[in-house]
Amino acid sequence: MTLVVMAAGLGSRYGGCKQIAGVGPAGEILLEYAVYDAVKAGFTDVVFIIKEEMREFMDELCAGSLSRLRTAEGAPVPVTCVYQDGADLPELLRMPAGRTKPLGTVHAVLCAEAAIHAPFAVLNADDFYGPEAFELMLSALAALPEKGEAAMVGYRLKNTVSPYGAVTRGVCAIEDGILRRVTETYRITLLPDGSIRDGNGGEDSLLLDPEAPVSMNFWGFTPAIFEEMRAYYADFIRALAPGDLKSECLLPIMVDALIHSGRLTVRACQTSEKWFGMTYPEDRAVVAGELKKLHAAGRYPETLR
Repeated sequence: MTLVVMAAGLGSRYGGCKQIAGVGPAGEILLEYAVYDAVKAGFTDVVFIIKEEMREFMDELCAGSLSRLRTAEGAPVPVTCVYQDGADLPELLRMPAGRTKPLGTVHAVLCAEAAIHAPFAVLNADDFYGPEAFELMLSALAALPEKGEAAMVGYRLKNTVSPYGAVTRGVCAIEDGILRRVTETYRITLLPDGSIRDGNGGEDSLLLDPEAPVSMNFWGFTPAIFEEMRAYYADFIRALAPGDLKSECLLPIMVDALIHSGRLTVRACQTSEKWFGMTYPEDRAVVAGELKKLHAAGRYPETLR
């Protein structure tokens, strides 16, 4: 099974390249925890989707801590880096002239297609998902048929909000373990009284259920999904208005469209793990504190490096 890590985002709200911000006791970055947990669960290879300017950093990381990881059989874990904005991409996937904002997570995964040859999980580099999530995903991937099904790991909304600003989450409707709908919900805000609202937090905003399952962009697919992805992405590109340099083609919206068209069934695994991530600059100290606790509790070794 392959772990695909999307690390090419701009980090607009964070104000920098949050994917390489050191937060662990020895300066570990969040994607190191994802890879560590994934390999421990049983994933056998890793693909990073990066920006070209991250190459030197990733080369050092791959030659350092990641080079010491071993599969259950004791073999080194193969690691591949691909560019989301590479000039060698097929014409459909090349960045439009004048665009600096990435084209979205569907585009990111398509850029990695040539490096993926097995069922795979895909997630964000700047989120902490927790060991249980990788165990759930591995089991779900092992049970997927070759075509027509996918998997996701859902989190409780209350475990995914930031006290420092609004977040975007895919709010999920799940019935009998099957994902029925994903509603991409913007500006989800944690209020001082502990309530969570959709919008600016005003009286006219919608009160959200803190126990509602949400997607944190942790999806599981078989390689058959690429046929659907290419068609969906081609439609997205054709529909872009002239001069539109900001719209993105996103995995949750694609999955929701495929569910409603009857082309995909998604098995929903739910975890009680507490998510944390790097959405805002203030989140960095919180993430560092949470990781320090996990190391102290023995959930991770003294250092991952």
